[in-house]
Amino acid sequence: MNKLKLIIKREFFAKVRNKTFLVMTILSPLLVVGLGALVGYLSKVNQDSIKIIGYVDDSQLLITKDFDSSKTIEYKDLSNVDIVIAKSQVEHGDFYGFLYVPKKDSISNIATSIEFYSKEPPSLQVISEVEGMVGYRLNYILLERNGIDSEALDASKINPNIKILSFSGEKSSKLIRGVKIAIGLSAGYLIMMFIIIYGAMVMRSVIEEKTSRIIEVIISSVKPFQLMMGKIIGTALAGLLQFSIWGVILLILSIVATAMFGADTTSIGTGNLPMQEVEVLDVVAKTEMQIIIEELIRLPVLPIFLAFIVYFLGGYLLYSALYAAIGAAVDNETDTQQFMLPVIIPLILGVYIGFASVVNEPHGTIATIFSMIPFTSPIVMMMRLPFGVPWWQIVISLLLLLGTFILMVWFAAKVYRIGILMYGKKPTYRDIYKWLKY
Repeated sequence: MNKLKLIIKREFFAKVRNKTFLVMTILSPLLVVGLGALVGYLSKVNQDSIKIIGYVDDSQLLITKDFDSSKTIEYKDLSNVDIVIAKSQVEHGDFYGFLYVPKKDSISNIATSIEFYSKEPPSLQVISEVEGMVGYRLNYILLERNGIDSEALDASKINPNIKILSFSGEKSSKLIRGVKIAIGLSAGYLIMMFIIIYGAMVMRSVIEEKTSRIIEVIISSVKPFQLMMGKIIGTALAGLLQFSIWGVILLILSIVATAMFGADTTSIGTGNLPMQEVEVLDVVAKTEMQIIIEELIRLPVLPIFLAFIVYFLGGYLLYSALYAAIGAAVDNETDTQQFMLPVIIPLILGVYIGFASVVNEPHGTIATIFSMIPFTSPIVMMMRLPFGVPWWQIVISLLLLLGTFILMVWFAAKVYRIGILMYGKKPTYRDIYKWLKY
């Protein structure tokens, strides 16, 4: 037991005192925040840029007011010149694109004959906005020609705002589901990334000691199983320390960002609305925000955080045993590629199940089954937890994860015991199978 503690201590301090570990521990949260700020800034710049679109309307159905400029698009009427000249002006001028509405014998033919020219492929947002604007006007004209009062039809439209409540009477919000999805997907994806990163650290550590022949000296005084477990646990402790530091740094950065860049969200999008409508929207926005805040407060943040630690450790220990076995079986990192695919596939599958199934049905059959399977449960269960998971499912998931970990440790120890002293031969799956029988 004392030897295991020494190995754990050695591995832990070897990781923590590494310059790369220290630099990435401090820089990683700053890089994440910096990249987020950069993406937000670039998105804002892209949204703020005005795109000028020239147009020619030969149909004479879309009058000038239908081409009212929006926040991102400014329309310029070129109908007073020939279409060839207009296209040339747009192509060689400071325009984003050119819209041509031809003259046809019916509204439906016009709708399918409209053309848009641009120097580069236009964005989906621009095309959607232009199509929406043109489509609304053509529908309006078609209704009038069919003797339908379009204004009365617009006035008769009702946009229901369905309130979401539980049977106990607690109010909910449609937006909170998006928040839960974001929390779950982020937690599951982080677990996958950290399992890969820290598992690979264990594998590289084994390979380095094996190729430098230090391993022959070490196993003369300790058992291979103790050496393998010491590497796994020592690296796990280093990972938890890194998590804790990242959490503190991100908390400090979020507090500073809130204090420095706090914004009043109640005035967003209400600039040109009448005061009565602004007041109504204000009340709706405040009510919606209040419901979201209440739901966020009700979220089991501490249990989710503790579950994140438990599932990270469970998933890490499970996969690290396999990584250590792979490292012991080969002589260099290049030879690990043939064994990595079976290890990586379950992790990728877990993320895929999260995006494809948990997002739509967090308590569906597929999501539930894969949150029990040990090789995918650390990822899928973390994605389900923000939506509330019965305690018995969590217990079964953890017990299966623990049992599979013990089985994989036995398997890895068999491979590790033989492979750690094998040199000069590239192992195959058949060789590994034989090692299990020794």
